[in-house]
Amino acid sequence: MTPSRDIGRLIEIMAALRTPKTGCPWDLAQSFATIAPYTLEEAYEVADAIARNDLADLEDELGDLLLQVVFHARMAEEQGAFDFGSVVEAITAKLIRRHPHVFGDERVRDATAVKGRWEEIKAQEKQEKQEKQEKAAGGASGAAIAEQSALAGVPVALPALTRALKLQSKASRVGFDWNDPRAVLRKIREEADEIEEALDGDASSAAAEIGDLLFAAVNLARHLRADPEALLRQTNRKFERRFAAIEQALAARGKAPQNATLAEMDALWDEAKTRE
Repeated sequence: MTPSRDIGRLIEIMAALRTPKTGCPWDLAQSFATIAPYTLEEAYEVADAIARNDLADLEDELGDLLLQVVFHARMAEEQGAFDFGSVVEAITAKLIRRHPHVFGDERVRDATAVKGRWEEIKAQEKQEKQEKQEKAAGGASGAAIAEQSALAGVPVALPALTRALKLQSKASRVGFDWNDPRAVLRKIREEADEIEEALDGDASSAAAEIGDLLFAAVNLARHLRADPEALLRQTNRKFERRFAAIEQALAARGKAPQNATLAEMDALWDEAKTRE
C-alpha cells in the first residue's frame, strides 16, 4: 500500500492490520479497553503540540489521534456495532443539529449565546436518549430523569483537574457557585489553614485536605475563565525550564545538583526567574 490523502486508504490499512492470519499480531490482540489509554495519550500529545505552538508536530499528532478513531471504529465494525462511516454521519448530524443559527433559522447575539444554546440542545438530546433507553427497558422515564443528579454525565476517567472543572461548571448552572473570585480565594486560604492545622496530627488527614485545596484552586481558575489543566502544564514547563537553567549553571561550575546546597540552587532559581 502507498500513502494517500484519502481517508479511505487509512481505513483500508487499519482493516488489513486487523485481518486474521495476515494482519499484525499486536493490532489483532487489542480491544477497546487496551487501546483506550493510547487514545488518551494521543489527545494529550495533541494538546502539548498546541501549547508549544509546534504546528509540524501538531500535524503528526493529529494523525496519531485520527488513527485512534479509525482503530476503535474498525473494532466496532468487526462486532457489527458501527463503522467509521456511521461515526462521521453521527458527528455531522450533531454539528448540524447543534448549530441552528448556521444551518437553520435561529439567530444568536454572540459566542456566549451560542454556547448557551449548544448546552440546551445537548441537554435535550440527552433527555431524549434517556427516554428511549427507559422505554426499551420497560421503565418509567419521567421520574428517573427528574431524579437525575445535576452533576451526571461527567466521565470518571477524565483527568482529575478537568473533571473537577466540569463538576463545578455543572453545579454552577443550578446556582451552586460563588459570584466573586475573591470569595473563592478566601476558600483557598481557608483550605490552606486547614492543612496547616492537620500537619500537627495525622499525615493522611493533611493529605486529604490537599485534595480540598486543589479543588478550590480549580474553582478559582474557572472563575478566571482559565483551564486548570493547561495552567498546570504551563507551570510544569516553567519548572523544567528553570531547573534546566540551574543544572546548566552548576555544570559551568563543575558541579551537579546533588553536590550543590539548597541555598545555592535557590539563588540560581531566582536568577533564572529574573531572566525570564
